[in-house]
Amino acid sequence: MSTNLEVLEAEILQLTPVERSHLLERLIASLDSDPEVEEAWEREADRREAELESGSISAVSGQEAIARLRARLTR
Repeated sequence: MSTNLEVLEAEILQLTPVERSHLLERLIASLDSDPEVEEAWEREADRREAELESGSISAVSGQEAIARLRARLTR
């Protein structure tokens, strides 16, 4: 790791958790994103929301979703 990066990392780690979280969000947003991928995710989120609102599917807790995935992986 370069010295400049090490200094920057040390300074960042001195920030409060809220400040680090905000910085992380800004850094992630600054990365190149593919507009087509972003649009596809937006459509998928809208589709899932519509299914929930219509009652055609029901929500499960995060714990339940993880339990179901683990059960599938152990088969």
